[in-house]
Amino acid sequence: MAERRDDETESRRILERVARETAPGGASFITRKAKEARDHVTAADANRGDPIEYWGTRIGRTLGFVIAIGLLVWLVYAATRGG
Repeated sequence: MAERRDDETESRRILERVARETAPGGASFITRKAKEARDHVTAADANRGDPIEYWGTRIGRTLGFVIAIGLLVWLVYAATRGG
């Protein structure tokens, strides 16, 4: 019986989350993903109590982002050059 109650609670939680994410008044998908990307690059999830970990995470993620953009630009350049 307890297992069924847990299943119902979990189902209600999932349905509420889906309703909240698809609500017209809520943040759009693009807005949510942009915020998640910004939080990821700025290391919002890193331990702020450890400055080495915090700044190392920020620097690493920022460098990764810059390198990814550079590779994308290079790919577009190589594809349009035809060579």
